[in-house]
Amino acid sequence: MTYETIKMEISSNPEYVGIIRLTTSGIANKIGFSVDDIEDMKVAVSEACTNAIKHSNDDKFFITFEMFEDGICIEIKDNGEGYDIKDIKEPNLEDPKESGLGIFIIKTLMDEVNIESTKNEGTVIRMTKYLGADI
Repeated sequence: MTYETIKMEISSNPEYVGIIRLTTSGIANKIGFSVDDIEDMKVAVSEACTNAIKHSNDDKFFITFEMFEDGICIEIKDNGEGYDIKDIKEPNLEDPKESGLGIFIIKTLMDEVNIESTKNEGTVIRMTKYLGADI
């Protein structure tokens, strides 16, 4: 059951990612997450926002924080170009590239990740982190 929800509409300006990181930190701290978990969430949210800014070709995106008794679900949504999720390849960690690690990083840092994307309709990344979970 969701206790509280915060929704934001953000201009697709990379300078605002820092504000979103601070917002994420404040909300996660209010829920009771550890400093390490908060840092993980800030990185995951930054990656998802950067993907929306860089790849959607939309002038704005949306972020929703759903707070629960035992965790948080953060949704990053854009109404941009979208893509075929099957085209996302697992990165070669033996020979990492400068880009293309965002989804891998998000999945590594968060407990649950769900991605939906439709060409010309946008992308939604839902990331969930549970209090005290080591999933």
